[in-house]
Amino acid sequence: MKISYLTPEYPHQSTKNSGGLGTSIKNLAYATSELGHEVLILVYGQDKDEVFFDEKVKVQKVKNTKIKGFSWYFTRKKIEKIINNLYEHKEIDIVEAPDWTGITSFIQPEKCPVIIKLNGSDTYFCHLDRRKVKWKNKFHERRALKNADAHISVSKFTAEQTNKVFDLNINFKIIPNSIDTNVFRPQEQPLNKSKKILYLGTLIRKKGLLELPHIFNRVVDEYENVQLDLVGADSFDIKMQSNSTYELMKPIFSSTATSRQYYHGKVPYTEVKEIIKNADIIVYPTFAEALPVTWLEAMAMGKIIVASNVGWAEEVVDHGVDGFIEHPTNHQEYASYILGVLNEKFDLNQIRKNARTKIEKKFSNRIVAQQNIDFYKEVIKNK
Repeated sequence: MKISYLTPEYPHQSTKNSGGLGTSIKNLAYATSELGHEVLILVYGQDKDEVFFDEKVKVQKVKNTKIKGFSWYFTRKKIEKIINNLYEHKEIDIVEAPDWTGITSFIQPEKCPVIIKLNGSDTYFCHLDRRKVKWKNKFHERRALKNADAHISVSKFTAEQTNKVFDLNINFKIIPNSIDTNVFRPQEQPLNKSKKILYLGTLIRKKGLLELPHIFNRVVDEYENVQLDLVGADSFDIKMQSNSTYELMKPIFSSTATSRQYYHGKVPYTEVKEIIKNADIIVYPTFAEALPVTWLEAMAMGKIIVASNVGWAEEVVDHGVDGFIEHPTNHQEYASYILGVLNEKFDLNQIRKNARTKIEKKFSNRIVAQQNIDFYKEVIKNK
């Protein structure tokens, strides 16, 4: 089978910045390629039109068409033409695109099937974050969903909320994100002078970063030998119109907590595994996700995670079995699980083993890639 993934981001030195969406697509692309299928990544919003190879995966950069007031339309039509040409020349059999900003809203290939995968639309995230969504984003995202030949969601929660916010009744196929369990695997952890709590991700309100200082304050009140490492890009805060979420966090930390928190900024994705290895506990107090790859990476490495209990969380973590989940605004309760891990009040070795086992059985690349392939075949047959 010849599969194309249309995306605004892809993690490679030749493309622009990429986040969790790009990582999830790369994981799936590599895995489907290893199963013997041909993969083409179409990355729009790039600096030029160019083709290169990333291992066995072919990547085609697409430069947006610049026409004042109509760039959104003509860029979509350019992509449509590319898809039609690729399909006509038997270079692709199917296209999968994300729901984010509805890139396929005016892309209707003549014959090639188009699948929309939910990794979280702007409308979805604004709903979870209780923010007003831009009308044009909601318009394009809804139109893209209605035009698609088939639909996938990375979590049941995201599918249900998407149907709700768009007033639709789509039967989504639930196929989660995945990771390479041969890359992310348990490793011997160095002896740290103090226990390390890690937050890994963008510093942004919707990921609970303004709750984290409150939580950490309670931790340091009861456990002295601990530090908090913050790793990820800083971001603009819409609510306070601040250029830095980290600057909003700093006054919330107590004087003791301030001396024990360290912001390391954004790091290359190639360093993520080493950063996870050095952590004792990894925290994800987020309010808005679809199914985060970072959780899977940490659990695959046998790390203890204390995460949010919002929506999708129970589809990843069994509380007390392979990790811990609590609502980010319940600062004391959230801190109590971190303190329980630091004080070894739980069977940590068993929790680590359970986390690793779950990822191997449910979220490993090859297993998830095969689920995607089976669904693609079904869609092509029906088309």
